[in-house]
Amino acid sequence: MKAWAVFFDAPLPYARGVEIQERLHAARLADQIPDVVLLLEHTPVVTLGQRGRHDGVRVSAERLRALGVDLARASRGGNVTFHGPGQCVLYPILRLGSQEADAHGYLYNLEEVAIRTAGDFGIRAYRREGKNGAWTDDGKIAAIGFRLKRWVTLHGMSFNVDIDLAGFDLIIPCGLIGERVSSLQRLLGEKSPSVAQVGARLAHHFSEICGRELDVFRVDKDLPADLKPLFA
Repeated sequence: MKAWAVFFDAPLPYARGVEIQERLHAARLADQIPDVVLLLEHTPVVTLGQRGRHDGVRVSAERLRALGVDLARASRGGNVTFHGPGQCVLYPILRLGSQEADAHGYLYNLEEVAIRTAGDFGIRAYRREGKNGAWTDDGKIAAIGFRLKRWVTLHGMSFNVDIDLAGFDLIIPCGLIGERVSSLQRLLGEKSPSVAQVGARLAHHFSEICGRELDVFRVDKDLPADLKPLFA
């Protein structure tokens, strides 16, 4: 099945990312476009999912503003998380099919994408019972939170490459007290790959696991005509 992957070259404000996703979602529901996968970084933001509570944020909204960190309520599942430059975010706008027959199957597939990507760089990642995402012996490296709306997905996965992990000190990540958050840079040091390299591997494994043959585009260069109005 053909799908489009769109890579962004610069970090995107979270609200702008949501706006683009909503436009793509409406177009996908109307069968105006195929499945689309966005790969990007966000400017610093704390987001609260549907289960997220403000007591999962360790500092005040005023302190976040002073640090240049946005605070946003997200329509995805899950709890509280942090996004920022150095984190590769994967947002599939995907009509679920037989390979992702339900939310659990789709979650499993996204976890597998993260696990295989970590393995590409010599890091053993794995699932933990009762906790979603991908984990290493040093802590959580990929967080997953998505929404299904009329069987087309929104939101997705964030994978920590060389993000400033101090951002996670502002929150209780995913509501898990005492759990560590890690990154490829923390684990690999100078051998850590770039966000672009990680994004390419995430796209590769997503294609294999979710059965989508991806045509790749850059957001500011070569978008298909059907997509350009949705990114305006």
